[in-house]
Amino acid sequence: MKKSRKMVYMALFISQALVLHYIEGFFPMLAPGAKLGLANILTIITLNVFGFKEAMTVVVVRSILGPILGGSPTGVLYSLAGGILSCIVMSVLYCRFIQYFSLLGISVAGAVFHNIGQMLMASLLYGTIGILYTYLPILMLSSIVTGNFIGLTAKYIIKYLNKKAVHTHVS
Repeated sequence: MKKSRKMVYMALFISQALVLHYIEGFFPMLAPGAKLGLANILTIITLNVFGFKEAMTVVVVRSILGPILGGSPTGVLYSLAGGILSCIVMSVLYCRFIQYFSLLGISVAGAVFHNIGQMLMASLLYGTIGILYTYLPILMLSSIVTGNFIGLTAKYIIKYLNKKAVHTHVS
């Protein structure tokens, strides 16, 4: 894939992730602090199309710009903590253990670790681990539901992209 074409895809993936981040703000939370994670669809797609480095770029840019543009600059810390941890875990599973995990399983793992990252950041900022005991069980349950939804959505989009000759695994 040409460098300019790759740059166009990256710009599209980042902008789509930001749009999904914005749209998600209109949905009610499933539980306190539990969101759908729609922007993570683009993380999974980017991981499939390009790989870890590009997926991490999408995560970092979205995690910084999303909360700032949405009027929640303190959300940057939570978004970065969850997004980076999630991207690392999904990348390891996708690149090393794809024969053992489906895209849905990888997405659920990403959702779980996204919430763990955010809760660790909250514990660090508030100086207490009590928040982990309160919210983590609820967030783990919601991670299973949302992770499956996000993974299923990403799976169908990737299948569509493959039909439209978007070459996967190109760096």
